[in-house]
Order: sequence, then C-alpha cells, then structure tokens
Amino acid sequence: MTTTRFAPSPTGHIHVGNLRTALMNYLIARKAGGTFILRLDDTDRERSKQEYADGIQRDLEWLGLQWDRIERQSDRLDRYAEAAEGLRGANRLYEVFETPTELDLKRKKQLNMGKPPVYDRAGLNLSPDDVAKLRADGRDGYWRFLLDQERIEWPDGILGDISIDAASVSDPVLIRADGQVLYTFASSVDDTDMGVTHIVRGADHVTNTATQIQIIRALGGTPPAFAHHSLLTGAQGEELSKRLGVLAIKDLRENGVAPEALLSLMARLGSSQPVELRMSLDELADGFELSQFGASPTKFDAEDLWPLTREANQARPFEAVRDRIAALGVPADQAERFWRVASQNITKLDDLAGWWDIFSKGAEPQVDPEDEAFIAEAMKLLPPPPYTDTSWGEFTATVKEATGRKGKGLFMPLRKALTGQAHGPDMSDVMPLLQVVRARG
Repeated sequence: MTTTRFAPSPTGHIHVGNLRTALMNYLIARKAGGTFILRLDDTDRERSKQEYADGIQRDLEWLGLQWDRIERQSDRLDRYAEAAEGLRGANRLYEVFETPTELDLKRKKQLNMGKPPVYDRAGLNLSPDDVAKLRADGRDGYWRFLLDQERIEWPDGILGDISIDAASVSDPVLIRADGQVLYTFASSVDDTDMGVTHIVRGADHVTNTATQIQIIRALGGTPPAFAHHSLLTGAQGEELSKRLGVLAIKDLRENGVAPEALLSLMARLGSSQPVELRMSLDELADGFELSQFGASPTKFDAEDLWPLTREANQARPFEAVRDRIAALGVPADQAERFWRVASQNITKLDDLAGWWDIFSKGAEPQVDPEDEAFIAEAMKLLPPPPYTDTSWGEFTATVKEATGRKGKGLFMPLRKALTGQAHGPDMSDVMPLLQVVRARG
C-alpha cells in the first residue's frame, strides 16, 4: 500500500513551503487510496512547543488535508535507542569528540589543501584509553553513522536519476552529546518502521536523502521512492526564506485567503499544468502527476492567491456561508438574496460585512459637485423602504421623466448616491436589500 508522510517540526508555524511538501505527499496517498501520516518531528525538546503542534493540525484541517494517523517522535525515543544499539553492534555507529572549533579548523585545512571538507573519521582511530581520557577531560561524545564510501543512486521522481559519491559527504551525526536524536536518524527509523513508500520534499534535502538511503538499508529496511521538489522564490526570483514568516498558513487564513485558492495554486505551481481553481482535493488529486514538475526554482507570488480566492468565494453555495451571513444580522428571509447579490462583488468573505453595512445602515453618499442639484431633486422622488424587485426601474423612470437625464448620466450618480460605490451589483437586485437610505432629499 502507498504510504506517505508529512513530518513538520513543531518549532513554528507552517508556511507555504511546508504546505507544498504536505500537499504533494497527501495527493500521492489519496490518488492511490493509500495512507497519509502526519508525523510531528519533535525530538528538539527545547524548541518544540505544543502550541505549534496544535497550530499545524489546525492549519491542515482548515485546508482539508486530513491525516489517517498521527505520530510523534517524542513517543518513540526508546525505539531510537534500540535502533542505535543495533547500528553500534553492526559497527555502523561510532563515537566522536571534536568540538565545533576543531571541526572548523579541519575543514579549513582540507580546503587549503584542495580537498573536499568532509569529516576525516578520526573518531574511528580512538582507543578505549583515548576515549577515557577525553571523558576525563570533560569532553562529551556524540555519534556518527559510518557511510559506505560508494555511489548512492536513486531514480528521483522529479529530478531524474541522482548519483552522489558518499566519499564526498561527511559521516552524518545521528545522536548529539546530550543524547538528542537528530532528524536524519529518527526519520530513517520512522520511515522504515511505518512502511513509508514515497517521500516528496524540498531539493535542499538531496544530500540528506543520500545518507538516509544508507541508514535505512543498515536498519534492514527498503528505502522509499524519493522525489525532491524545487524551492520557492519570490515573484522576482528573490530568496523567499526570509519572507516565509509572513507567508505562514495561519496568516494567510486570517487575511482571508480561501483554502481552495491556496491548494489550487500550490498543487500546480512549478508544474507544466496551468493553475486553475479546483474546489475539492479529489479534483486536485485526479490531475496530479509528479513527473509534470520541474527542477528549476519556482516563483511564488502571494498576490496570485487573490483572483483565485475571489473565484472560489463566488462559486461557494449559500449553504456554506449561511451561518456567516446570519452572524452579520441579515434577516433569514433576505439572506439568500444577499449572498447572491454580494457574492459576485467580493474577494474575501470578510468583505460581506461592508456590503451589509451599506444595505442595513445606509451608505455615505458619493455625489460629484456637478450632480448635487440633480441628486437633491432625485432623492425627493424616492419613496422610503421597503423596496421590491421593480423599485429601481420605477424610481429611475420617474427621475428620468422629471429631470430629462438618461443613460450613464442618470444611473451612475444615483448608484453612487444610494450605495456610495461607483460599481457593484445590479441595482435592481440591490434595492430590495436597502434597509436605510441616507441620501434622501
């Protein structure tokens, strides 16, 4: 069975880059009728917070990305300890003691000699007496995985065939001196134990993938199929990472972006397919193919979300917004008419409140100086509410007959006086909703 996972660290709010990863893995699982796991990679005890874990789940639920099961790495520490012992027994995990400063000096020396700056495996040569002396000196040991120095190859679902020489990569640190299990190791154990068959993640993880393939094999597992999507840039090609804080899913939601808009954009961005609004995840899954995505950096412009949000909200059925409209105070017998009229003139659902204010409290009239006398005369001809479907036609016919105005010179000044807007819904639909008219003569 196809099994995918989204594995965020609950050390902050997820952003559009994280969503791209989550959505791709979700769509692969859904299209195959498989399993989608939400795994909270929370082994960083200092930075992981429950509030962020809750926020991640809230964001995914808002988007409709429902997981089949949830896992927490913090619940699996005993399993990691067991796996580490197995690797030690197989001579694939060895203890080292270099400080960051010592490692930096080694790297600089290698670079000056024209050699790749990879760890020199000095820890393999430490005798028991050497280790005892280092501990006596107050050094804390940490643990590296011993890579087989061979080429690591896999057919990447987006990048094509990948081949990395393990000799050009440092043996990865798997366990810190304080005992914290690092991402590279915990993820490898989890992906093996949980039967993950497909992993899609950012192109910045390619080297991690190479080492994790060897770790998974050393654990007795079969590496999943990997694919690495391109990284996002700003609209002008600038680095996006510094702006991801303002592109958190939480903030986009609070700013009124429609979930369908965000999903539709992220499911096609960077692919050969055009971005088109889809109102369901099933529709997105049907057309999703990893092979259609490219390796080049992908431009993301948050402004592209607004036309899609407008389209999504205009397509929303009344039942989906009934409670929101009721909360505005719209009478039940006018609620569906209000939605039909206002929905075609909003971008965000929050914009509905402004339209109901116009209808229920009366708009501040917008009257051009050259129209002041005309509006004063016209408003004397307007009867008080309530109005019907024929009220606008009857009113404008009466004003036309009394003033001689016609066409745009008749209709535009009246619209601006009654709604405070130069553009908007058909006035025949608006009139029955007007509760108060402030532009009375």
